[in-house]
Amino acid sequence: MVDADVRGRIARLVDEYAAGDPSRPPVDRGAFLGSRFDAGLAWVHFPRGLGGLGLPRTAQIAVEGEFARLGAPATAQADNVIGYGMAAPTILEFGTAEQRDTLLRPIFTGEDIWCQLFSEPGAGSDLAAVATRAVRDGDDWVVTGQKVWTSFAHTAKWAILLARTNADVPKHRGLTYFIADMTAPGVEVRPLRQLTGEAEFNEVFFTDVRVPDSARLGDEGNGWAVAQGTLMNERMAIGGGATRESGMLGKLAGLWRDRPELRRPALHDRLMQLWVEAEAYRFSSERQRQQLLAGRPGPDGSGSKVTYAQLNQGSTALELEVLAAEGLHHEDWSLRRPTESNWLAGGATHRYLRTKGNSIEGGTSEILLNVIAERVLGLPREPRTDGSPTGKDVPR
Repeated sequence: MVDADVRGRIARLVDEYAAGDPSRPPVDRGAFLGSRFDAGLAWVHFPRGLGGLGLPRTAQIAVEGEFARLGAPATAQADNVIGYGMAAPTILEFGTAEQRDTLLRPIFTGEDIWCQLFSEPGAGSDLAAVATRAVRDGDDWVVTGQKVWTSFAHTAKWAILLARTNADVPKHRGLTYFIADMTAPGVEVRPLRQLTGEAEFNEVFFTDVRVPDSARLGDEGNGWAVAQGTLMNERMAIGGGATRESGMLGKLAGLWRDRPELRRPALHDRLMQLWVEAEAYRFSSERQRQQLLAGRPGPDGSGSKVTYAQLNQGSTALELEVLAAEGLHHEDWSLRRPTESNWLAGGATHRYLRTKGNSIEGGTSEILLNVIAERVLGLPREPRTDGSPTGKDVPR
């Protein structure tokens, strides 16, 4: 819940724009969201002056609910998921005052779309093995390399970028984190076609791209620590927003209720098992949100992300079984370049195919199970066979 002062702020802002009045012309969403940010009603757990009011993180849910109840425009999160879930909290934690003042507001309004440049073709699941190089040249860094699986690089203005700035030290210590301009000379974006027929992610090539040192996020050589903060936020953003019968399970439950002719007793027990697992996941996610009142997310988010992938894949697989022959149809195999992340908009086959990526994106389930074992459960670390090589000696 939020107190009367916050509810009053929300009501006054909605009244100012007549956002809840269907008889008035549609509200300019960007202008409205800009006013939300200025009023401290963007990310309310952020500090005052940076889109927040310094409230507990859990207050965000109540604030969004109040805006929705009053008919206000939705946020830009659907078409700026990386900006909202990864870039903004990382900039808040590690950015300079100038970076915070300059970058946070356009993220919330949706004016600046962001992407993430971490993964590489030769690094596999070992993020510390990245080979993209950044070489200092006066007040700039010159970046050369290739990134892959970059969602929405084709629409992004900015990117969060992990590059190697020192190849002569152990691989984790030679990395630096940058903010890169995706419109800069030398940046090339190529689409990657998915199972669904879409190309929402890309491969990105950097050829002598100049990045100013003022765009460095955190200290030189401290990129691994900054990246870990980003990844913990990503896993909570992907796997931490459960509500009752939300997402893929909601689609399945709705189908079961609305199409009684498709119900088969043999499938009922599987539906109920998924529902019980989803409820356990929802309560676990809520507990994690309450533990994050003001601090940095920890490794527990890895559990939410793994469970999220399992539930999505199980729900969509059962949905196809319920649909029987209907589930064999996929409405569109043409190459499409979506501009927002809306995995529920397509048909059942599209959802089934798209959820296969849930166990890969944002950290593979296998890697996250290691994180859970070592950093949550305290089990012995997996034996290392590479001897912690320097950046130039990492096998690729």
